[in-house]
Amino acid sequence: MDLFIQLTLTGLTNGAILALAALGFVLIFKASDVINFAQGEFLLIGAYVTFAMIAQFGLAWPLGMLLTLLIAVALGVIVERLVLRPMIGEPIISVIMVTIGLSSLLRAIVSSIWGNQPKAFPPFIPSNPVNVLGATVGEDRLWAIVIAIVMLGIFSVFFRRSREGIAMRAVADDQQAALSMGISVKKIFAWAWSIAAASAAVGGALVANIVGVGPELAGFGLRVFPVVILGGLDSIPGAVIGGVVIGLLEAYTGGYIGQGLNQVLPFIVLIVILMIRPYGLFGQEIIERV
Repeated sequence: MDLFIQLTLTGLTNGAILALAALGFVLIFKASDVINFAQGEFLLIGAYVTFAMIAQFGLAWPLGMLLTLLIAVALGVIVERLVLRPMIGEPIISVIMVTIGLSSLLRAIVSSIWGNQPKAFPPFIPSNPVNVLGATVGEDRLWAIVIAIVMLGIFSVFFRRSREGIAMRAVADDQQAALSMGISVKKIFAWAWSIAAASAAVGGALVANIVGVGPELAGFGLRVFPVVILGGLDSIPGAVIGGVVIGLLEAYTGGYIGQGLNQVLPFIVLIVILMIRPYGLFGQEIIERV
């Protein structure tokens, strides 16, 4: 029972962080129909920038996290303005290749600044052991779950209540109708990329606080693809549920069956979902009749 509780909390932690990264992926796809293969690198940059602010510049962690978010938002705007906006109207495969190239570029920039060796991350969340129903887990994992839930709640309120959030939903439903209502689609694209970068940056900081900072964090972002395929490419609630499901599957598989298979299982789920329900559990089913 203790092992089950420990694995459940580990899975919920990973799932909550995956949901944050997947949220940005879904936003970009809903707003602009772009599949962003650089989402993992946004997470990587968030971890390293937080490391730089707290460990290298010696800033207090609230100020360091605030500056990290501002830098992430600026990065999202720059990428959308300089890289993606010129690709409007181009074939989808060209846009996909641009995001793949962007991921390589961002990873190279990180390597040139901080190198390829893993670094000890200055924990801004305490990691003291906590007893939960007889199982011992790190306090940082519990805080990571809480922070991720709060962030997802903030984004949910933003989409439902704010003018920009409602405009983003309108653009996601019908770009032409949104244009006719005076909504700037290009501005909404910039909002989508900014939020995607910011949510990934928070996820990167949370992961780095638990496991340290290193180039392998970009691989954490690759696990976003099974999450969004399971939940649905265009479903924000699906990103949350998909993140939790994949996180728990990984934890239970690694704990009860063995390490190694847990890294493969999410992509097995991806293949199965694509074969059975390619639009995901909560994605919009589109039927074309010829």
